[in-house]
Amino acid sequence: MSTSKDKSSLNWLDVMQNNYGEPKITLASGKGVIVTDTSGKKYLDFLGGIATNVLGHAHPVIVRAVSKQIATLGHVSNLYSHPAGLALASKLQQLTGDPHARVFFCNSGAEANEAALKLSRKTGRSKIVATSGAFHGRTMGALSLTGQPSKRNPFKPLLKDIKHVTFGDITAMRKAVDKKTAMVIVEPIMGEAGVIVPPFGYLKQLREMCNQYGVLLVFDCVQTGMGRTGTWFGYEDEKIRPDVITLAKGLGGGLPLGAMITLGSQSPQFEPGEHGTTFGGNPVAAAAGLAAIELITKNRLMVSAKSFEKRLKIKLEAIRGVTEVRGRGLLIGIGLDGDYAKELAGLLANCGVLVNAPNADTIRIAPALIVSKVQIDKFITIFTQSMSEVNRG
Repeated sequence: MSTSKDKSSLNWLDVMQNNYGEPKITLASGKGVIVTDTSGKKYLDFLGGIATNVLGHAHPVIVRAVSKQIATLGHVSNLYSHPAGLALASKLQQLTGDPHARVFFCNSGAEANEAALKLSRKTGRSKIVATSGAFHGRTMGALSLTGQPSKRNPFKPLLKDIKHVTFGDITAMRKAVDKKTAMVIVEPIMGEAGVIVPPFGYLKQLREMCNQYGVLLVFDCVQTGMGRTGTWFGYEDEKIRPDVITLAKGLGGGLPLGAMITLGSQSPQFEPGEHGTTFGGNPVAAAAGLAAIELITKNRLMVSAKSFEKRLKIKLEAIRGVTEVRGRGLLIGIGLDGDYAKELAGLLANCGVLVNAPNADTIRIAPALIVSKVQIDKFITIFTQSMSEVNRG
């Protein structure tokens, strides 16, 4: 006779580490942009697994691709290649527009950034410049790159020779970078910091500066990638290329998948035995990634993302209490006139909309790229009503 508890009666604090705090909502199922909790309440999911579920929940294209792959070949380790992984790497190479691009698959954004950090050591230099407020992951190397003291301080000492400068400030970057610098790493748009968009031209100036000193330029496209900002990676508007791209979140269409992509014929490369992962780019996740890219292309979802960006900005900026609407495509930060973002996020959840408060005065949304105009307008209506409640005084 089984002694295990019924799943519906399990308590988070009885079985889980408390590193997230106890979640107030337990989700049981999802379809498209709608999720349902264990009590049967439905929510409009405007966070998308933190910019991960690019095609929403249970999309039939992903379900078919994953089901077919798991019934054919589920896992091979890194000792062998497989068709899905090769096809996805080839597709990513095409998306970069660089035939010299080479792909390393892993499982997450933190792992992709760890790989980039290790690769930078092959330059013979160790100094790295990152930005204040940036988020690059929580593993020790990625955490060393992350520019958020609240996440870093409990785990010091971290890696040495990493300097953080103000994001978007090219003067500060020029003062920090020199011939001893191995790598500069930035997000095209800072997501966890509150969807912060740098001044146009900043990324191009970084490219020119890194060329001057022979420094690797790494773009962390974990949140901006996979079409979310209206382009495949989030930096293309400035007509440049980095030396390294890191990807995850939406890359796997909801499954764990990350990638580090080197560009150009002169970028360092790992030699056999220098880096690896058991699960990275496994056939099932790779099949999901391929299916996601194909549907985003076929259904022109990047075009609709840009269209929805305009609609959201026009409508949300007109709401009392909203100071600014930042971001591109369907990665949007809504600035508030006070430190009540967490309260507002809770109120929105009560009203059936899931969002995130990355800081005290910002609401972040990152819905699936398949979101409809009706759902966008429903979000705007509920957000407007919720803002009137928190600002009724």
